[in-house]
Amino acid sequence: MVDITVAIPTYNGATRLPAVLEKLRSQTGTEHINWEIIIIDNNSTDNTADLIKIYQKGWLRTVPLRYYLETQKGAAFARKKAIHQSKSTWIGFLDDDTIPALDWVEKAYKFSEAHPKAGAFGSQIHGVYEVEPPANFSRISSFFAITERGEKPHIYQPQMKMLPPSAGLVVRRQAWLENVPEKPFLTGRSSESILNSEDLEVVMYIQNAGWEIWYNSEMHLYHQIPKQRLERDYLLYLMRSTGLARHYIRMLRLKPWQRPLLFPLGLVNDIRKAIAYYLKHRKALKTDVVAACEMEFLRSSVISPFYLWQWKQRD
Repeated sequence: MVDITVAIPTYNGATRLPAVLEKLRSQTGTEHINWEIIIIDNNSTDNTADLIKIYQKGWLRTVPLRYYLETQKGAAFARKKAIHQSKSTWIGFLDDDTIPALDWVEKAYKFSEAHPKAGAFGSQIHGVYEVEPPANFSRISSFFAITERGEKPHIYQPQMKMLPPSAGLVVRRQAWLENVPEKPFLTGRSSESILNSEDLEVVMYIQNAGWEIWYNSEMHLYHQIPKQRLERDYLLYLMRSTGLARHYIRMLRLKPWQRPLLFPLGLVNDIRKAIAYYLKHRKALKTDVVAACEMEFLRSSVISPFYLWQWKQRD
C-alpha cells in the first residue's frame, strides 16, 4: 500500500522537470513513508518521455518513478489519469514549474494523517520571478497560484468563496472518485479550449460533498514564473481565460434550484462592478497593466454565461 503519490502533469516540460525531480530525489523525513512519483505526459512534443527514461535508470530504489502518456489535451485529463493510475490514498499534485521544499512530502503525509475529514488540502505557494513583476502585481498574483495566506493552517469554508489551486494540492483519492464527474466540464487551457479554473471545479465537487478543504501553511512550493508570463498579452489572456469560466464556477457553489433565481443577480452585480471599475480607472488602462488585467477579468466575467452557452452548443 502506497501512502502518498506525487503526480506531475506536464506538457513539453523537459527543461522544467529536472529541477522538480531533483528536489523530490532529495526529500527529507520520508524514511517511514511509502511514496511514489508519477509523471503524466499530456501529449508533449518535446523529449519529455526520453528524459524520464534517463531518470528512471538512476532513480531511488525505494521510490518508484512511473511515466504515463495522456493524449487528451488539457490538465484536467492529465490529473484524472493520475487519479486512476495512483496506488495510494492521497495524490499530491505538482506542476512542472513548481519546486517543492525539501520537506514537502513529509509535511503532506503528516497533515493527511492528522486530518481524517479532509478531502483535499493546498500548499503555501511563493512566486519566483525571472524579472520584476509589474507594479501592484500582488493584486493579481493569485491568478498565478501564489497562495500566501498566513502561517497557520485553516479550513476553506464555503462562504469564503476561496479554494486552493491545483499546484501543491493534495487530494484524497476516494473523495475524487466518489464525487468528481468522469467527464469534466472545464478541461484546462489548450489548443482546444481557452477556459481556465478546471482545478477549482474538482475541489468544489469535493467540498460540496461535505469533505473539508484545508490550507496547509507548512507545505511550501516555489512557482517559477518566466519573463514571458509577466508580459501584458499573456497576463490579459490569463485574466480572460479565468473570467470566462467564472459563471460555471459560481453556479457550482449553488444548489440546482438556486441557480435560475440567483443568476440574474450575479450578472447584474458583475455588470455594476465592471462599469464602476472602468469609470474609475479608464485613464490608466493603457499604461497600468494590473488595472488592465482587473478590467479584463471583470469584462470576461460579464461575458462568461453567454460565452459558455455558445461554447457548449459547439461542443
